[in-house]
Amino acid sequence: MSVSALVLTLDEEINIAACLRSLGWCDDIVVLDSLSTDRTRALAEEQGARVVTRAFDNWSAHQNWAVSHIEFRHPWVLYLDADERCDQELRDEVLGRARPEAAEAAFRVRRKDYFMGRWLKHAQLYPTWLVRLFRRGCIRYERLVNPVAVVDGPIGELRGHIIHYPFSHGISHWIARHNRYSDMEAIEAAKVREERAAAGGALWSNDPNERRRALKDLFFRLPARPLLKFLYYYGWRRGFLDGRAGLTYATLQAIYEYMIVCKAAELERRRRGLPV
Repeated sequence: MSVSALVLTLDEEINIAACLRSLGWCDDIVVLDSLSTDRTRALAEEQGARVVTRAFDNWSAHQNWAVSHIEFRHPWVLYLDADERCDQELRDEVLGRARPEAAEAAFRVRRKDYFMGRWLKHAQLYPTWLVRLFRRGCIRYERLVNPVAVVDGPIGELRGHIIHYPFSHGISHWIARHNRYSDMEAIEAAKVREERAAAGGALWSNDPNERRRALKDLFFRLPARPLLKFLYYYGWRRGFLDGRAGLTYATLQAIYEYMIVCKAAELERRRRGLPV
């Protein structure tokens, strides 16, 4: 065995057992828990995981703390959130390619999002490549929310999938969580507006993380972003092929973007000393 697993949790008793079962092939699973008030920690320990606790501040700080302070037993780490699962193909690839002698410092993995019992093949941004398997000491994270992984070394790709259930707690929970996320996205949007940095060549980078970051920075500058986001998900990405789930998801994403727009505008008015 050359792979440890890291799982981030906060009040995830509904998800943690299934998540850890999908990692049952791993002999070193660490749950970083953000002071859950339900049975998350007890359930994790019942599944044989080591539990470490830390209060959550923001995504990049939390993840950076995990990769720099947790003592993993193995040189490679596979990272999941509690509402995600490792499918069998991904498990086989991880065990086959995450070797001490591998040339790569990290691997990107695709993720499938499920809603209303179906895969959001069109309404989501599939294939979204995420760096989730990495060597200890070769990674750091940037951005307050939806963090970008910065890797010191070559990055490979795996064909297996992470299975994601973002609505496992229900739509009310999703909305409440994204209300908090929109606070941090508004701060990031304000940074982009203040810096006026051009995305430039990063839009054509071979690195999916760089392209994603450049597109997000460019998107922050566009007018009518909530409408554009809905049209992109539902029209351009053909979210209508995902049925009611696609329409609902595209609408929720537009609402989320509108919250970011409103909060960023409020921050700007406060910065200029105007009434809010």
